[in-house]
Amino acid sequence: MYYLPEPPYFLMIAGLFVSLTSGAAFGATLQQIVQNWSSDRISSMSSQLPTVSLVVPFVGITIGVYLFLSAGLEVFGFPGLIAYAVALPLTLFLGILIWRQLGSMLTLAEKEGFAAIDIDRWG
Repeated sequence: MYYLPEPPYFLMIAGLFVSLTSGAAFGATLQQIVQNWSSDRISSMSSQLPTVSLVVPFVGITIGVYLFLSAGLEVFGFPGLIAYAVALPLTLFLGILIWRQLGSMLTLAEKEGFAAIDIDRWG
């Protein structure tokens, strides 16, 4: 009988790969939405934010982070069930916080322009 290797290095690599590829798709989609929004400012940005083309890559990032984090906890000696149980609320909490931060940054950009969120001007 074949047993999966202990610890799950494959899940770490797969989670990292899923997160990176979903992140590239998320970045390209968000950039396209912001470009469309800045070219015609008739519609509000916050009404365009939760589109399926943006939510699906974000969920992919979240699933990849969940796999990476849970497998990472298993590498450090946590039992499988506990690693997944600890990684799930952490991943969901961070995903919700990042989604809300993205929404607030885009609302700020909508109200005050993109110069308000330019992080390079302070450096």
